[in-house]
Amino acid sequence: MTDNLVKDYIEQLKDTLDNLDKQEIVKFASILENARQNGNKVFIFGNGGSGSTATHFACDINKGASLGKEKRHKIIALTDNIPIMLAYSNDLSYDDVFVEQLKNFIETGDVVVGISGSGNSKNIIKAIEFANERGNTTVGITGFDGGKLRRLASYSVNANRNDMQISEDVHMILVHLMMKILEAID
Repeated sequence: MTDNLVKDYIEQLKDTLDNLDKQEIVKFASILENARQNGNKVFIFGNGGSGSTATHFACDINKGASLGKEKRHKIIALTDNIPIMLAYSNDLSYDDVFVEQLKNFIETGDVVVGISGSGNSKNIIKAIEFANERGNTTVGITGFDGGKLRRLASYSVNANRNDMQISEDVHMILVHLMMKILEAID
């Protein structure tokens, strides 16, 4: 039973990776590089495992893809200030934890990236809607059919798999792929 589970999981992951829209990935890298060149910030966030992916993304791009470069990436994971998230959750609503942080920091030209396996997390949707209303570039990183986030975001990278863990695996691979691509650019 375990051997079959392992084999099936790996086969599904390989199939998902083989079927990714490579142009979505290239476009995402281009958006991130343009933000760096223009001195703009990139705000990234998600819930649960996607929140951890956002933090990992900020770490890898801020250090790994910026080290030794005169112009550096400015990635801010809105998942990293737990007290502010708790304060907004307690005093307003968990639906406001990301949009309220954006209101403090977002400027013209900044990029907003929401990660949601289902694509339907209310707090992510609310933040993306806010950024869209301001004219900022938005990116949705999703799984399943992409949900509402895929339709709302200016751009999307979708795992297109009806499995949360495989979708999250693809999102982490995307983090490391972005680091490799951006690290290679002077």
